[in-house]
Amino acid sequence: MLDRILLKPGPLNDDEFELVRRHPEIGAAILGGRHASALMDLARTVALTHHERWNGSGYPQGLAGESIPLAGRIVAIADIFDALTSQRPYKQAWPVDQALDWMREQRGCHFDPQLLDRFLAIQPKILEIKLKFADRPSPV
Repeated sequence: MLDRILLKPGPLNDDEFELVRRHPEIGAAILGGRHASALMDLARTVALTHHERWNGSGYPQGLAGESIPLAGRIVAIADIFDALTSQRPYKQAWPVDQALDWMREQRGCHFDPQLLDRFLAIQPKILEIKLKFADRPSPV
């Protein structure tokens, strides 16, 4: 069901949007509770917290600042960069410069300021990795 929604070419209706907003909890539930594996615990943490925002306006828990686990804050940056710079059925890819400008504007609001600064400092390496693993060329 989520795939159908995520691949939908047009705008989401209210029910579809609500389901999308629940995907962190759904992912965490799929991964289950505490595991013997630290990697699976980390995966669950990332699934649950990658849509939290530094200013507390994210979801599903409305966590803010350093109450968001470090892994969730890191993946939030990578996830947004990938989402903005990749083509989706419902949108064109943004040029990298435009995406990075928007992300800079969101420093301290959407993103952990220190982590975003570190991401921006290694931008050439990020772009190298993006191009290496791209399904199709992206605007750089």
